Amino acid sequence: MDAGTTLLGSTLACVGVLGAALVAYLGKRGENALTGYSSLTERLQSERDRLERQVAERDSRIAELATLHAADQSEIARLRLDVHRLGGPQ
Repeated sequence: MDAGTTLLGSTLACVGVLGAALVAYLGKRGENALTGYSSLTERLQSERDRLERQVAERDSRIAELATLHAADQSEIARLRLDVHRLGGPQ
């Protein structure tokens, strides 16, 4: 009976060690997945920030061009009035 108890104890210890190794392996896989997800999230956030800066720069450029366009249109209107006032073709 003593050898049977030792064999049973050894088998249970072996199963416990294998179970612990499996848990550690799965835990490490989960950690790697979480690290990869965090890295992906950081890259996406930095890309989003870069694109937001580009959009802001384009919006300011569009506003600048709209202001120049309005100034050009008012100058064209003023010159047309001058041409009409001086009797030129319309």
